[in-house]
Amino acid sequence: MNNNRVLIIDDEPQIIRFLRIALQSEGYEVLSAENGSEGIRQAALGNPALIVLDLGLPDMDGTEVLKWLREWSQTPVLVLSVRSREDDKVQALDAGAHDYVTKPFGIQEFMARVRVLLRNRPQADAVQEVQQVAIGELLLDFVHRRITLAGEELHLSRKEYAMLTLLARHLDQVVTQQFLLEQLWGKVHRDDSHYLRILVGRLRQKLGDDPAQPRYIRTEQGVGYRLCSC
Repeated sequence: MNNNRVLIIDDEPQIIRFLRIALQSEGYEVLSAENGSEGIRQAALGNPALIVLDLGLPDMDGTEVLKWLREWSQTPVLVLSVRSREDDKVQALDAGAHDYVTKPFGIQEFMARVRVLLRNRPQADAVQEVQQVAIGELLLDFVHRRITLAGEELHLSRKEYAMLTLLARHLDQVVTQQFLLEQLWGKVHRDDSHYLRILVGRLRQKLGDDPAQPRYIRTEQGVGYRLCSC
């Protein structure tokens, strides 16, 4: 992580220019992107210490960018948006934003919030930025949201992708049924273990995983599931 690098993801060139001047005047290095896809790529390659994110991007909503980032990165995100409703702010914060500033904004307040986020950010050695997980011929690319097996892309549903991602985040560790159910379906479904059995069955079929002798997803009877790297 470059401790002085800020990434701006905004589709308004004038906003990027304005923020670039303000940030550079205080010694920050600035990267920029005008859409969500490029922003995610810059976040992965540029390794910024802070991301400034607009929600109204041309190719995807900013909350989707947040969700993608949070699958592999804990970099602080400051949302900068014209959306001023309370539920918009709550949605962005719930998706992983650290702070929220409404446009139009005062540059002094903005810079103060930048300083606070950079001062309070997790230390680089305390945060593990996992962008890919490779297990034999199985490759999970969190930056591009692609899962490939022997070089062929697997077409997974949202729930299948989320399940595999959760297991990969805890590689070689048992992930309990209750945790998976809460994360995938919400707390009201924490006892609906049959949901998981169906989902795991579909995943194993797409992975070519023999349920009797699984290569990737192993069942810990009555407890949960484990994604194995061995």
